[in-house]
Amino acid sequence: FFEWPVQAVYRAVGYFGSPLPEIPFDDLKGVIPNREGRVIDIDGEQVPGVYATGWIKRGPVGLIGHTKSDASETVRHLVEDLAESRTAAHPEPESVVEFLAERGVDVVQWADWEVLDAHERTLGEPHGRERIKVVPREDMIRIARRQTEAATSTQAATSTRAATDAQA
Repeated sequence: FFEWPVQAVYRAVGYFGSPLPEIPFDDLKGVIPNREGRVIDIDGEQVPGVYATGWIKRGPVGLIGHTKSDASETVRHLVEDLAESRTAAHPEPESVVEFLAERGVDVVQWADWEVLDAHERTLGEPHGRERIKVVPREDMIRIARRQTEAATSTQAATSTRAATDAQA
């Protein structure tokens, strides 16, 4: 046996991709169907502006070097398509947040992530670690949004009262 000083150990057993809404998916292989990184639909036609790389492109095969060359292939096609205007319309940056909000996605902004990052680093420091990862997801979001347990409970109670009042 060997001993190595480490700050974290991750167990990764197996891999099988998960489908994304409105993106073609091969349920048998667990990958997004594509031709050299360009995502294709059930008829084999390219889906404009949608690309795949990494294990979702080919499945869990290859080493880091293979994955890097695989990503280069996808990016090469993306750049070619951009030059030939075969990509989807380019939305304004704020329209992405609006799109997600319309679908009920609770977006975490970069500044929110920086708050969480600082918090995790602060947790790790007394233990000589770079960070201690916060889990579960709900706690990550609460910390990122600078909410306390009391504030979260108050917000939930206020939302419940507002919903009850609206129904009355």
